[in-house]
Amino acid sequence: MADSLKPAQMRTYFALTEAAGLLEYAVRQQLQAEGGLSYVQFEILAKLVDAEHPLTMTDLADGVVYSRSGLTHQARFLEEAGLIIRKPSPSDQRATIVEITRSGRARVKKVLPGHIEVVRDLLYGSLSDADVHTLGELMSRIRDHMRALPPRSAVSRKHRDGTDQPDRFPT
Repeated sequence: MADSLKPAQMRTYFALTEAAGLLEYAVRQQLQAEGGLSYVQFEILAKLVDAEHPLTMTDLADGVVYSRSGLTHQARFLEEAGLIIRKPSPSDQRATIVEITRSGRARVKKVLPGHIEVVRDLLYGSLSDADVHTLGELMSRIRDHMRALPPRSAVSRKHRDGTDQPDRFPT
């Protein structure tokens, strides 16, 4: 059996997950109230706004850490709402490219001030500048450690017959 976590590690783990849950709840409330968006929809749009070029569905799935089927559903909703466009990649017939529309950019612009306010108040409201720096360093190191694992798009999925099958998600 694996070694158990030390009491300080358990407290830290639970504090982290509780804080993340509270922050995500407040952000979800704000995004829905001000833009009619779910958290993952906002995350998809924000990644597309920030990208230097259109992204593939695989890039988005790995970037937002969301299931491929869930991402396809969210992308369909965003496309029907006129916030993104999906089209075949000109360089890879298996890939689907996703671009944000003007309406998508406008929606992000609309919800961003409230989003920033929620994050500033809840995440940074009790921290000094030095605390923010330390937290940033720690979370970046943790994220990089976790991102060193293969992305979800590279992990085989179980086929209906129970055998491992390479992922055939159309990116």
